Amino acid sequence: MEIEIIGRGTWLDMVASRVLQREEKLGRKLDVLRTESGLGASGIPHIGSLGDVIRAYGIKMALEVQGRQSEFIAYSDDMDGLRKVPAGMPDSLKKYLGHPVSAIPDPYNCHESYGTHMNSLLREAMDKCGVEYVFHSANEDYKKGLFTEQIRKIISAADQVGKIVKEEVGQEKYTTVLPYFPICGSCGRIYTTRSLEWDTAADKVLYVCEGGSEIKGQTLEGCGYKGEIDIKEGRGKVPWKAEFATRWDALKINFEAHGKELTDSVRVNDRVCEEILGYPAPYHVRYELFLDKSGKKISKSKSALDVITPQTWFKYATPTTLNLLMFKRITGARSLGVEDIPTYVNELDQLEEVYFGIRKVTDEKELANLKGLFEYAWFLKPPSAPTAHFPYNLLVYLVTVAPPEKRKEYVEMKLREYGYMKDGSASGLDERLIFASNWAKDFHDITESQIEISNPQRLAIEDLISVVKSETDERVIQNAIFNLAKKYSLEAPDFFRLLYMILLGSPRGPRLGPYIKAMGSENVARALERAVAPSQSG
Repeated sequence: MEIEIIGRGTWLDMVASRVLQREEKLGRKLDVLRTESGLGASGIPHIGSLGDVIRAYGIKMALEVQGRQSEFIAYSDDMDGLRKVPAGMPDSLKKYLGHPVSAIPDPYNCHESYGTHMNSLLREAMDKCGVEYVFHSANEDYKKGLFTEQIRKIISAADQVGKIVKEEVGQEKYTTVLPYFPICGSCGRIYTTRSLEWDTAADKVLYVCEGGSEIKGQTLEGCGYKGEIDIKEGRGKVPWKAEFATRWDALKINFEAHGKELTDSVRVNDRVCEEILGYPAPYHVRYELFLDKSGKKISKSKSALDVITPQTWFKYATPTTLNLLMFKRITGARSLGVEDIPTYVNELDQLEEVYFGIRKVTDEKELANLKGLFEYAWFLKPPSAPTAHFPYNLLVYLVTVAPPEKRKEYVEMKLREYGYMKDGSASGLDERLIFASNWAKDFHDITESQIEISNPQRLAIEDLISVVKSETDERVIQNAIFNLAKKYSLEAPDFFRLLYMILLGSPRGPRLGPYIKAMGSENVARALERAVAPSQSG
């Protein structure tokens, strides 16, 4: 029985196939299919922000793999009002709460606005990853009148919008106000205004800035100004409950994924799009969020020190490894920390081995999926030949112990000694050494002499040294660590954390069995012996 493999055999190809099936069901014959992702401009872009972009771009590529022309639109939500000053940002931004981020001065004085500054960080990461996109700015599109027809329809059908919102999410706000936020002509805020009347003939909305809007736990007061605004001038916007629909129709979007926190908004927008604007809502996929190691959602309102930004990732690994993180799967929440980066570096190496037949996979469907995943991680431009592979943490260890003046020579010598350069090839080693050196510098600043070791822990480590010296099976070593923790009445997580601190200078890391094997038993034994030596244990 022949197995059917769609496209490259990944979830991206399956989603693209469903988009095409829906287009066929709708009877549309479009020359170009468009995928879209919003670019939040209100805070520091993090890994999740880039994930929205990379995945939408992945569907664009998958549509092209299946023979259709496609385009990816990166849409900046820079008309949104600032709801909270992100941690680490100047307190001077507080006076701009409620102002569109495109109208707030850049606190760093390097871009025309706060929103442009935040967008530039994400676009820089997109460019580094190789994303090809058409950029749209809400601020510019509203000013150009791109959404004028959609705004007219939405305001004219205000009663229907209010009914949809109430039916879907139970919110009654839009049963009493028009679904449009003017920017106040006096104080410049956007969330304090209340639209009262719609002059159809003049395309104008009469409003009052009366405040009362609660944003992130605080109430914004209005200035009391009463005015009118021409919707064609771009000095206002439709609310989120209808804004997605507005751009889906205006830009003719066929696919947009969304996080589960936007499920309600997307459901409302789908109805607005179809029932009021008369455009079939795009095909959606809902994805789970990235969580930090405490299990909390990674947020743009946190400082750059509290979240993993794309720029942080690029300091320790290639953009291709970050693409792999995004394409591995779309369902299921994932906790993510900087310490996970080496895992994806090593996993990309394993996929390359599968791709070039070095690592054998017998299941045809799994083989197609793994090879497809590798190709998509490379944005369908994979290398023509395999490169040399070196375990990330082994390189970190080697650059840590290498003489600074002869670091590369020392590392190459050890890699040959360990059998990693049998053919003499060191392609890609220079770049990997830079990443490993950055990692060693940033995460190996805790010396063994600063690690406190209790007597039971010392006894367990001494036993582990004997195991490491005599055993080569990584599974046996891994199990021995658990057994020694139990033998000396130690909490296993605490014992593992101690070993990570000794061997990596970090409280977390990869599975220790494989890592110890890669580092070499003698190297590990020496590191453990130094840690429990009386002169360093206090």
